[in-house]
Amino acid sequence: MSPDSLPLTPHGVDWDQIDDVLLDMDGTLLDRHFDNFFFEEELPRRYAARHGLAFEEARDRLMGMYRSVEGELDWTNLQYWTERIGIDVVAMTKELDHMIDFLPHAELFLQHLSSLGKRVVIVTNAHTAGVEIKRAKTGVDRYVTRIVDAFEVGHLKMRAEYWPICQRLLGFNPARALYVDDDEACLDAARAYGIGYIFHSAKSSSQLPPQASSRFRSIECFTELIPASPSRPDPRRRPA
Repeated sequence: MSPDSLPLTPHGVDWDQIDDVLLDMDGTLLDRHFDNFFFEEELPRRYAARHGLAFEEARDRLMGMYRSVEGELDWTNLQYWTERIGIDVVAMTKELDHMIDFLPHAELFLQHLSSLGKRVVIVTNAHTAGVEIKRAKTGVDRYVTRIVDAFEVGHLKMRAEYWPICQRLLGFNPARALYVDDDEACLDAARAYGIGYIFHSAKSSSQLPPQASSRFRSIECFTELIPASPSRPDPRRRPA
């Protein structure tokens, strides 16, 4: 289904056609600024100090390591990175958890889904240890039925093997499921599997400009999927 063929109301999707809402965590519900800072700035800084390297060299080395396992479970496995680089990245995540937060209006959207009676599941590539830290910091689990991390499924979401296993775990009808993610490779795999309603999260980080997708319908904020009502004005509209 192409982005332009999605059935839309003036404010978003036709919610009567959707039973299950599958939401990515980092870069969709939670601000990816934390992860970008962690893996691209702070971890290279500590790696540089540990090995007596310039920051740029340390970052280049780590970026090469990241790319070497991209698409595999080790890519997001915090225990793997702890062993590979000799720095306790789980402890670092806890140390920096004050930077973990929701993206604007993400909680409002989750509350809206609850009012609609939809089943909401977080589907994330994040490692189990990282999910637990972010769950404890944000309380995101109170809005959802379940959190499924890639290690429970056995594959990352951009892999074709992911979606049949995820569907069996959750028991959803792909044609009546809505999925939002900031990673186009994950959206590609979901579309190939037959997920009926797909949206790209264009504003994954509070510190970066939005980056719209050329292949999927993009949203910059979840308010685009929440219809206004007389009791709740459109949050995108500024007061006169």
